[in-house]
Amino acid sequence: MMKKALLVIDVQNGMFQEGNIVYQGERLLQNLKDLLVKARSTETPIFYIQHNSPAGMPLEYGTKGWEIHPDIIPKNTDVIIQKNTPDSFFNTSLDDELKKQGIEHLVIVGIQTEACVDTTCRRASSMEYKVTLASDTHSTWDSQDITAQQIINHHNRVLRWFADVYPSKDITFENGL
Repeated sequence: MMKKALLVIDVQNGMFQEGNIVYQGERLLQNLKDLLVKARSTETPIFYIQHNSPAGMPLEYGTKGWEIHPDIIPKNTDVIIQKNTPDSFFNTSLDDELKKQGIEHLVIVGIQTEACVDTTCRRASSMEYKVTLASDTHSTWDSQDITAQQIINHHNRVLRWFADVYPSKDITFENGL
């Protein structure tokens, strides 16, 4: 059986700014908290990806907006990986850290659907990781042309080429999904 890890991408305070909260942010946090409980109960490794933006941006390194959201604070056994691009693997230690722990299967959640979540799913697949995307535990914002829900729905369909896509309630960290 493949060893799994939960990969939490960019769930940082800056994504929940008043007046500009990520689409269905409370639902995303609740689903994520439920997945974290499941993962911790089976001692599944948890990796947090933390985006470092330039000065003046919502995720500016070292600011309150850059910090991981307080509802999902990492434990001391969790690994935190810093990144500067949408690809959680590019110029980071993620692949090395996963290999150190013998991880072959990633359950991916987080923000932003069409950027960091999409890129990381595709990259993980091309690096021959098995990938599961929690269909209701990634999010974004409305764009000029389409709604956040349309973006999420589209990516849940398209990313089936690179990942198994299931609602968070159906994801386990034992035998099965």
